[in-house]
Amino acid sequence: MSVEIQQIHFSYGKIKALNGIDIRLPQGAIGLLGPNGAGKSTLLRILLGFLVPDSGEGSVLGYDIRSQQAMIRRYVGYMPEDDCFIPGMDAVSFTSYMGELSGMPRQEAMKRSHEVLYYVGLEESRYRMLETYSAGMRQRLKLAQSIVHDPKLIFLDEPTSGLDPQGRKEILELIMDISSKKDIQVLISSHILPDIEQTCSYVVILNKGEMAAEGQISELKQVQYSLYELKIKGEEQAFLDRLASMDSQVEQTEDKLLKVYLSPGTDPQDIFKIAVEEKVQIRHFVKSQTSLEDLFAKVVGVD
Repeated sequence: MSVEIQQIHFSYGKIKALNGIDIRLPQGAIGLLGPNGAGKSTLLRILLGFLVPDSGEGSVLGYDIRSQQAMIRRYVGYMPEDDCFIPGMDAVSFTSYMGELSGMPRQEAMKRSHEVLYYVGLEESRYRMLETYSAGMRQRLKLAQSIVHDPKLIFLDEPTSGLDPQGRKEILELIMDISSKKDIQVLISSHILPDIEQTCSYVVILNKGEMAAEGQISELKQVQYSLYELKIKGEEQAFLDRLASMDSQVEQTEDKLLKVYLSPGTDPQDIFKIAVEEKVQIRHFVKSQTSLEDLFAKVVGVD
């Protein structure tokens, strides 16, 4: 296992950020999901050795998260969400410097800097000052510096943030290429669920500092619930209240479509029985192909 943590707790003063997190990540591309304040960034900082947990233990690539932080940062790459550039430097100098900070000799770091900038599509602008870079170029540069030291594992924090659709597509293609062809494990923290579904096969979902779900995306979508879409005519509230009483969760879209999440073992025929009893007509009823977005809504809750 590349990452193993047991009973990790961490608080910012009186605010509990992580409450007993257990994770054992397999090989492959991993998605880390959760609403704002779920604890994703705190977890990444603990795994990188930037924060020390209040209690609990764990390892990254076999190195202890409490006592071997320097070794973790030597073999792990990190693409932060926020820009972290040094004004007055060009891309080659910056990427090479980041390689040196990860323990590479200067000459090797410079050579690798040119290679990774070419790989991410910045070869023609590698001598430009960083402050002249566009948002898409800055994201590519952050990705380049995260792999310059040839890590075994990279943490990508919101890698497509602020990008237009074409920029998102290109960054995701690079991430999938890194994961599949360069023998580098990828952990992606993102709020853009389609990005995770496109690039990852395994997901960890946090909510309010606790584990909400973990596992293969395909298995979680099948096992956690069944999703039905329906439209009704009649008195809506009593019908919705009855659905909630049978351990179902309901989301209503802007076009009045109801998404009903049924827990395992619940008979969908019960929906029709309730409709008859509440004098509601069901005008549309379809078992939906579930998505990661549906899973997220189910385990985290719909506002």
